[in-house]
Amino acid sequence: MNSIVVAITGASGAIYGLRLTEELLRAEERVTLLLTKSGLDVLRYETGLEWEGSTSVRKELMRDYFGSHKLDHYAETDLFAPVSSGSSAPRAVVIAPCSMGTAGRIAAGVSDNLIERVADVALKERRDLILVPRETPFNAIHLENLLRLSHAGAAILPAMPAFYHRPKQIEDLVDFVVGKILDGLKIEHHLFQRWGDDKD
Repeated sequence: MNSIVVAITGASGAIYGLRLTEELLRAEERVTLLLTKSGLDVLRYETGLEWEGSTSVRKELMRDYFGSHKLDHYAETDLFAPVSSGSSAPRAVVIAPCSMGTAGRIAAGVSDNLIERVADVALKERRDLILVPRETPFNAIHLENLLRLSHAGAAILPAMPAFYHRPKQIEDLVDFVVGKILDGLKIEHHLFQRWGDDKD
């Protein structure tokens, strides 16, 4: 399966997962979008999006929102989804935002839901796994879990925007982080001005 999984968990910052999905679809990538129940709750609270109902209803709501049928969706409890198998592993998995609970369970090798299983598959199959933690400050347990995940092969990409590109609005800060994720996936983009680029 040649899709990229984008997972939204219950940390603040659902906009990162939405914006990343938008850019991946624009780049003609096939996306599997996964959300935890807490991720759906935060999404509703932060963006007003009501993606409720059955899995098939949510998938149609997502496809309508992004204006693309190259998007798949499975329930977080569906461990029979194709992306849960190493024989059909996605080429990359991005958890944005990644809650510290999700990071801790992945670091411990727990696969109680589809997102945790897909992350485990990415690690064992040596596929790209990018975690975008959106928490501050980190405590020692958070840091130990993130280090353990880094040692296992995950890329840890905190939602820390730069300011050298002189952002004018919140969207510029979001786009910087999403652009860094796309860099990690080796997908070309023009979401921010790179250091040293003289466009004045």
